[in-house]
Amino acid sequence: MNYLAHLTLAQPSVPSKVGNVLGDFMRGAVVSELSEPLRRGLDNHRLVDRFTDHHPWVMAQRRGFSARRRRFAGVALDVLFDHFLWQHWATFYGHGRDAAIIRHYQHLQAGLPLMHLPMRERVERLIEHDLLNQYGELERVGQALDVIAGRIRFANDFAGIIQEIEPRYQALEAGFLTFYPELQAAVREAALE
Repeated sequence: MNYLAHLTLAQPSVPSKVGNVLGDFMRGAVVSELSEPLRRGLDNHRLVDRFTDHHPWVMAQRRGFSARRRRFAGVALDVLFDHFLWQHWATFYGHGRDAAIIRHYQHLQAGLPLMHLPMRERVERLIEHDLLNQYGELERVGQALDVIAGRIRFANDFAGIIQEIEPRYQALEAGFLTFYPELQAAVREAALE
């Protein structure tokens, strides 16, 4: 899952939101120096990633990508899942998406002092450019994936992966609508925060 899902599956507190996003910024972080609430958020992030990565349906979807792009299929699906969550918010939550995203940004803004520099810089850009709302359109998902591909430090065929998503879009969407409630239940049952 990507930022929107991690933030949404966190508790409504600054340390939880920061900890749940920290899992994507571990380089430079010193886990032993984290407060207990931040560590619990990080543990929740890891639970979400582990559940997603090992879910049979997700594993099958990764295998559906071409051999040259399969290595990056998990990243592509994470971003796509944020798109589906954004699109189908009302299916899963009784409160408004726009207000929830504003609260996510407020928690992240308040949590900037808790972040190490690389994370803080990326989160400041996320807030400034309203990235949680950028995945509403599939075209933006493709652009985001191409940006990610450009950040990879070695030659890769990740760019253009949206071309492999488009023909499978409806099947992926239908699968997500079944998968996400299972993920929500796993987070509730684990009760790490």
